Amino acid sequence: MADLNITAPFAASAAHHARALADKPALVHGERVVHYRELDQQVRRTAQALYSLGFAEGDVAGVALRDSIEHVVLLCALARAGIIILPIDWRWTSAEQERVARHFGAKSLLVEPERPAPEGLRCITVDEEFDALVRAANPDARAFPQGDVPLLMSLSSGTTGRPKGPRIRHGQFLARYRVFWINLGFNSQDRFLAATPLYYGGGRTFALVMLYMGGTVIMLPPPYEPEALCEAVARHRITNLFLVPTLLRRLMTLPDATLRPLRSLRLLLSSGSALHPDERNEIRKRLCPSFVEYYSSTEGGGVTYLTPEDPEQFGGSVGRPVFGVDVECVDEAHQPLPPGEVGRIRYRGPAVSDSFWNDPEASRESFRDGWWYPGDLGTLDEHGYLYLRGRAKDMIIRGGINIYPAEVEAVLQSHSAVVESAVVGWPSREFNEEVAAFVIVKTPVPPADLRELCRARLAPYKVPKEVFVVQDFPRNTLGKVIKAELSAKLPPL
Repeated sequence: MADLNITAPFAASAAHHARALADKPALVHGERVVHYRELDQQVRRTAQALYSLGFAEGDVAGVALRDSIEHVVLLCALARAGIIILPIDWRWTSAEQERVARHFGAKSLLVEPERPAPEGLRCITVDEEFDALVRAANPDARAFPQGDVPLLMSLSSGTTGRPKGPRIRHGQFLARYRVFWINLGFNSQDRFLAATPLYYGGGRTFALVMLYMGGTVIMLPPPYEPEALCEAVARHRITNLFLVPTLLRRLMTLPDATLRPLRSLRLLLSSGSALHPDERNEIRKRLCPSFVEYYSSTEGGGVTYLTPEDPEQFGGSVGRPVFGVDVECVDEAHQPLPPGEVGRIRYRGPAVSDSFWNDPEASRESFRDGWWYPGDLGTLDEHGYLYLRGRAKDMIIRGGINIYPAEVEAVLQSHSAVVESAVVGWPSREFNEEVAAFVIVKTPVPPADLRELCRARLAPYKVPKEVFVVQDFPRNTLGKVIKAELSAKLPPL
């Protein structure tokens, strides 16, 4: 049991599982299965191979790989070796990869064989030659670092603008794991379907906590059809599934018979962007009664969670704080606001970082006196439930009055024809900004009808000046709507 004293969450329990759970599947991808007896040796050998390639403890390694067993093993090996992980989307252009790698001081990039390598950076191709180096490595050739060393650069999901991300330490990640156990009930008997990219913080973290606990991770790398996800849940007897809202909305277009396997899940979890109450109710009705919404950030970990046990009257919220986290809504002077007043959300806890790496200007804006400001607006009620009101930068100011897009979006999405909505500010000489709405619909509906719905349920100044029906929204790699690109489509008023 001495191995469990190692702080590193990715690798600390691997040796124990190799003895106690030798024949249990750790990773499954198609017909390929890696058992726990193999996983510990693969991680150790890969870590030693990385040392032989010139990496040292404290170096930064960019990981620009497809979702695969090799990707997961490399993440564990980097953590085991004390090398800091820099997640990089393998689908980014060479220029995007180079920009992020240089900003964070990556020593080398781990890349796919057929992808063009960024110029001027050392790239290590994860191919047959790399595999041979791993197989030849001595798993015990060099002692691995101990203690609370840096683990990874916790990057936000976008690539636009200046790259930002703090270095998260092993101990901070272990604090995030505790939330999964205490609030979400993760345990060693779980079978988790990894159906979101490993580049993304949620997909990566939920998969790795399963390996830390001795659960089983079944891989279903995107892209895939929604029907394939349902079939995988049934075939592999999945207990836990994490999906972003975009994927949940795609599932909701399927017939009930196809969705039936999802009802057996012990936990269906969503994060990334807030769902509207009607959507959440429909998900619990049609997909899985054990659906939990998890409000979190890559920089700070979990904030709040909303479960089926929470009373229906709080269904418009994202729940109450997770274990060990304090949440407040504050004014521009950083003073806590009374219940019901909209302010900037901030939170603190053992999983929260304290600054962005190599970016003091952004750090001063987002970190203050031990609190992390994720950039969201919200309100807290007298029972401790948190309600999101949108991004601070997305807030619309019409004639000096604040309008929160999430409120208008909720009304639009209550219409049976609307699949998804996005509300943005429309520059106006008269009012500074007007309200513009973009919607995706499943059946035709006149935009005038949607404006009438808003007029019946909102104050006049919140009613969209126009509602535009579109086929889809511009999105980032995780399916989040890029509102700036929608705004750019608007003609001048």
